[in-house]
Amino acid sequence: MRKKRTQTTKAKIVAAAWKLFYEQGYEDTTVDDIVYESGTSKGSFYHYFSGKDALLSSLSYLFDEKYEELTESLPPDMTATDKLLYLNYELFRLIENTISLELLARLLSTQLVTKSEKHLLDHDRTYYRLLRSIFSEGQQSGEFGTAFSVNEMVKTFALWERAILYDWCLVGGEYPLAEYGRRTMPLFLAGYRSPDGK
Repeated sequence: MRKKRTQTTKAKIVAAAWKLFYEQGYEDTTVDDIVYESGTSKGSFYHYFSGKDALLSSLSYLFDEKYEELTESLPPDMTATDKLLYLNYELFRLIENTISLELLARLLSTQLVTKSEKHLLDHDRTYYRLLRSIFSEGQQSGEFGTAFSVNEMVKTFALWERAILYDWCLVGGEYPLAEYGRRTMPLFLAGYRSPDGK
């Protein structure tokens, strides 16, 4: 029970912070603003984060919250490919609508140079656990072939998503992110299809 309350408090702080970063900008958002918006306390804030800058690496938590929410709404009869398309589209839509390009670029750059934990590569995250489950399901059903292991497919899928995000930042968001993912992901996933065309 206590663990659930703890996770909820941290999630509230993260969600409030990124909402404010998007609405009023990173520089104009204070710790007091985040505490007020999240309905928590300064003590709680500093229990999880050393300061506002520490929140930059917390975007992966926000993404995982979204994945957990989306997983509950996945129809059980959906194919593995359709699940991946749906999850990618919804995540990219969330990014387009709630994360500024500047902050996304800042997150990606900090993950390149940090000497501490690289949250985007944490394989214990909901993101990676969910991908392993979907690719495993796709392989077991014969939808995906066995030329690649589940771990290899997960690794390259995550790499593909990061590459799209990096490019989107690089070109200043000149194309609609979610729609671009929807159009290009089937081409990427085609390389994993079973040889018998299932």
